[in-house]
Amino acid sequence: MKRVLAIALGVLTAIGGFVDIGDIVANAEAGARFGLSHAWVLAVGVVGICAYAEMCGRVTAVSGRPVFDLVRERLGPRAALANLAGSLIVTVLTLGAEIGGVGLALQLATSVDYLLWVPVVGVVLWVVLWRAKFSLLENLFGLTGLALVVFVIAIFHLHSDGGQLWRQATHPGPPVDEDWGTYWFFAVALFASAMTPYEVFFFSSGGVEERWSSKDLLTSRVNVFVGFPLGGLLAFALMATAAAVFHPLQMSVDSLSQVALPAAIAFGKLGLAAAILGFFAATFGAAMETGLSSAYTVAQYFGWAWGKFRRPRVAARFHTVLMVSILVGVAVLMTTIDPIQLTEYTLVFSAVALPLTYLPILVVANDRGYLGRRVNGRLANGFGVLYLVIVLAAAVAAIPLMIVTRMGGG
Repeated sequence: MKRVLAIALGVLTAIGGFVDIGDIVANAEAGARFGLSHAWVLAVGVVGICAYAEMCGRVTAVSGRPVFDLVRERLGPRAALANLAGSLIVTVLTLGAEIGGVGLALQLATSVDYLLWVPVVGVVLWVVLWRAKFSLLENLFGLTGLALVVFVIAIFHLHSDGGQLWRQATHPGPPVDEDWGTYWFFAVALFASAMTPYEVFFFSSGGVEERWSSKDLLTSRVNVFVGFPLGGLLAFALMATAAAVFHPLQMSVDSLSQVALPAAIAFGKLGLAAAILGFFAATFGAAMETGLSSAYTVAQYFGWAWGKFRRPRVAARFHTVLMVSILVGVAVLMTTIDPIQLTEYTLVFSAVALPLTYLPILVVANDRGYLGRRVNGRLANGFGVLYLVIVLAAAVAAIPLMIVTRMGGG
C-alpha cells in the first residue's frame, strides 16, 4: 500500500497540471473543433514535462533542496527574480481560475451560481491548506481526481468511428472549416498547459515536504513516469470523447456542462456524477497546487521558512503569501471574469514564461556541486535541449497567435 501511495504526489501534480479547469475545456474544445489532430501535442507535452520533472525530482532528492532555491543560489538573485516574476503572476491568476473552476463544478452539481460559491471555496481552500497535512492533500485529492477515468472508459462506450479518429490523430492539421493559425494557437495553448511552470516548482517543493533523499530517487521517478503520463491520458480522454460526440456535429464546447456530456451519454447519471466528482477534485487539487506554488517560490526566493512540514507560526510569512494569493484569486473572480477564459489567457502567458523556468532547471541539473555524479547524462541533456528549443518557439509564437486568432476565435 505504501508503494501505491508513493505515486500520489505525481498523480496530484499531473492532474493539477493537465486537468485543471482551463485544460478541461481546452482539450474538449480542441477535440470538438479539430478532432484528434492535436493528440501529438499531448504526447509532446507529456514527454517534455517528464524530462524536466525528472530533473527536478533528482535535484531535490540528491540535494535535499527545492529547485527554485538552487536557481537563486546558482544563477544569482537577478536571474531568480526574473524567474519569479515570470511565473508568480501567471500562477496567482491560474489559482483564481481554479477557484472559479471549483465553483463551476459545484454549480453543475447544485445549480447555484458559481460566483456565490467562490468566497466559500476561497475560505475552505485556505483552511485546508492551513490545517491539513501534505500527505492527506496529495492522497485525497490526487486519487479522487482519478474519477475522471470515466472519460477513458467512455471512449469505448460511445460507438465512435475509430477509423476516423485514428485518421485525425495520424494526419494532424485543421479541418476545412478551420485555419492553420487557429490550429497552432490551440497547439501552443495545449503544450503550455502540459509544461506550466508551477508544476515543476510544486513537484520539487513537494519532494522536500516528503523529505526525499537519494534513497527516494526511484520514488521520484515512479511519480514522474506514472503520474504525468496518467494526467496526459486523462487529458487525451477528454479530447477523444469530445471528438467522438461533438466533432461530427460541428459543435463547439465552451462550458463545463458540455464537457461532462460524453460521460453522461455513455453512462447516464452515474457517468455524470463521476465527471462532476472528477472536475471538483481536479480543480480543487489544482487550486491547492497553484496556491502552494505561489507561496513556495516567494518564500524560497527571500530565504524564509516555508512548507507545510513546519508549523504555521514558524513559517508565518509563507502562510501569509498563501493567504494573500488566495485573496487575489478570489478578487479577480469577483470582477465576474469567466474563469475558463481567464485560464486560457494564463496558458498563453504561461507559454511566454516557459523559457525563464526551464533554462535554469537545465543549468542546475548539470551542476556537479549540487548533484555530484547524479548530474544529467547525455539522454537527459538531449531531451532538455530539444525541449528548450520547443519552449522558446512556443514563447515567441504565443502572443502573435493570440492576437491574430483573437484567442482562438478564428
